[in-house]
Amino acid sequence: MSTAEPNAIAAIVGGYHGAPFDVLGQHPVTLDAGPGWAVRTYQPQAKSVAVRRGKNDVPMEPVGPDGFYEAVFPGKTEAFPYRLAITLPDGRAYELEDPYRFGPVLTEFDLYLFGEGNHYELYEKLGAHLIQHEGVAGVDFAVWAPNAQRVSVVGDFNQWDGRRHPMRPRGASGLWELFIPALAQGDLYKYEIKSRFEGFLGLKSDPYGFAMEVRPGTASIVWDLSRYVWQDSAWMASRAERQGLEAPVAFYEVHLGSWQRVAAEGNRWLTYRELAEQLVPYAKDLGYTHLELLPISEHPFDGSWGYQTIGYFAPTSRFGTPDDFRYFVDTAHQAGLGVVLDWVPAHFPKDATGLAYFDGTHLYEHADPRRGEHQDWGTLIFNFGRNEVSAFLLTNALFWLDKYHIDGLRVDAVASMLYLDYSRKPGEWVPNEFGGRENLEAVRFIKRFNEMVHLKFPEALTIAEESTSWPMVSRPTYLGGLGFSLKWNMGWMHDMLEYMSKDPIHRRYHHNNLTFSLLYAFTENFVLPFSHDEVVHAKGSMIGRMPGDYWRKFANLRALYSYMYAHPGKKLLFMGDEFGQFREWNFDGALDWNLLDYDSHRKLQHLVRDLNHLYQAQPALHQVDFSWEGFQWIDFRDVDQSAVSFLRRAKVADQAAAEFDEQAAAEFDEQAAAEFIVVAANFTPVPREGYRVGVPAHGFYRELLNSDADAYGGSNMGNKGGLPADDIPWQGQPNSVLLTLPPLAVVFLKLDAPARAPAAA
Repeated sequence: MSTAEPNAIAAIVGGYHGAPFDVLGQHPVTLDAGPGWAVRTYQPQAKSVAVRRGKNDVPMEPVGPDGFYEAVFPGKTEAFPYRLAITLPDGRAYELEDPYRFGPVLTEFDLYLFGEGNHYELYEKLGAHLIQHEGVAGVDFAVWAPNAQRVSVVGDFNQWDGRRHPMRPRGASGLWELFIPALAQGDLYKYEIKSRFEGFLGLKSDPYGFAMEVRPGTASIVWDLSRYVWQDSAWMASRAERQGLEAPVAFYEVHLGSWQRVAAEGNRWLTYRELAEQLVPYAKDLGYTHLELLPISEHPFDGSWGYQTIGYFAPTSRFGTPDDFRYFVDTAHQAGLGVVLDWVPAHFPKDATGLAYFDGTHLYEHADPRRGEHQDWGTLIFNFGRNEVSAFLLTNALFWLDKYHIDGLRVDAVASMLYLDYSRKPGEWVPNEFGGRENLEAVRFIKRFNEMVHLKFPEALTIAEESTSWPMVSRPTYLGGLGFSLKWNMGWMHDMLEYMSKDPIHRRYHHNNLTFSLLYAFTENFVLPFSHDEVVHAKGSMIGRMPGDYWRKFANLRALYSYMYAHPGKKLLFMGDEFGQFREWNFDGALDWNLLDYDSHRKLQHLVRDLNHLYQAQPALHQVDFSWEGFQWIDFRDVDQSAVSFLRRAKVADQAAAEFDEQAAAEFDEQAAAEFIVVAANFTPVPREGYRVGVPAHGFYRELLNSDADAYGGSNMGNKGGLPADDIPWQGQPNSVLLTLPPLAVVFLKLDAPARAPAAA
């Protein structure tokens, strides 16, 4: 006869007891002879079980035929240490610590902050953590499932039997936890969740798990994130300067699974460590400042490119372990490259092992499909108004910046978060409390996300992929903005690709596509993106969208890239575009690197390399990207010749020195004092010889870069390295130069030695 209630024993054996610590483990009991203690355990795999105290074993009595055991210790007045000695039916024996003799790990303060949604280091508490607890090594598991009747940890260690390790509920918080001794790094596990509603029984990956199996496996993996030793202190110390708004920032956007493959080994992916040795030096040689990675958080379907995540805290195991990914980031930092991740807080997939219907209810998503489902993508939308869901996403963002030294997060599909009627017809969406279309809960979340990132990691970048005219996306929240550091300029990208796709003879009728962006260029901190989205879904490739014969296609693309680097804004180019891949991007194979055997492709790559290095070397091209002081039109009216010219300026030189010299102060010219670059572009195949362009100062103008140079595959027309300015006022400027403007080309000129114009007679 057991000291436990028969119904409680039946619930443990049946796998539906919601408070296993009330039954299992060590408990004071009242016996006929007085007080005592009872030890209870559930071991359905065992032939026999004993309580081991030192060298003494006390056999446990089976209570029924289903694996419930109990031993009673009369006269005991307090708890005592013990282990369980287990004998299997085949005669094998082993001993283990009883998980149900240990106290909880989560504190009351953890529970309080979690309920408020203000626990910003949940990744230190939830999930699976290798710890020492009450002097014993093991793994502490914690998960949020407020509508569960019972939650269990299952894995190879218990034959995936959900009855064996039910977890401890932590009051009204909805959190469950269990410390299991002796588990180690590499152990597989999931949570088996039995809901209080409709008999739901789910087997779920850990939302906070640090590692996962390679697909199609979906189990989480115990991993210790404290072991890796970083070597990137120099980068981290200089990161604020490298990522400031005045710094040159050029992103090389990469999908790790298709940048390169190992054809000789079944077309396998490169590992994180192989990518560190190949991708990092490649991007560094091309002059990029940052790698931007399509999502590397674990995802079940290759065809989602990572944008349908189930393992928000786990770098995909396709390419290696969490420590291997850290090695990749570390190597990039040591080479002077930042690493930015695409991050997806807008939606998640419906996979049964993921967040969907997590505890038998719509926990992470909205129950109403008018708010909870993205019909275009077949995914579910996060319930941003729920504190615990908001905290899950916020702590995930901080996790990557903290544990992986990530330098920034590019937030995907921001527009879909901001608007309740995004891609919905009338009647398919629910207005907000004021009757509007704005998702107020998502707006609050986005602002909070940016505030927390910039508070805890002030030098990190947050970047919005936002395709509408929502105001002040990249302005601080205290001014009413969303708080992002940067915003993708989708309008510029669309206008430029539409313009460049036209035959040059028709471009005169679309000149506004070329110039319109300067009407709004300084309303946000823009990135100019030619991203993966422009080379998929039957859009073709960048080179394929250029008109004309083979030579003109490359000339057009060279002109487009050169114009991008001259235009205000940070830069982004997707992999393969730098050498003119003709095929549309295929996520399931490598880029066509064999194209570099051909001059046109190799020379286009050479141009991109030189553009990046020029961009970094010239303050006028990056220092004042987000204000009118950094840009001035020379001529945007030459519609008939599809030509434009303008100035890019660096910060104005310090006038303080002139204050000590009256003559210098009188002669100080603020415009001339700022370092500047003259840019002239010709978007027709007709060379423009004797093309006069106004310039702000007298002197010799050196040709820094000409996209028509032979080294880049052009016709090699140009200005013989530079030319002097004439004392002829032109286009509102005091001087001018008489250029040869090559066909389908952009030239960059810089004043070598400022000289005063001779005094008038």
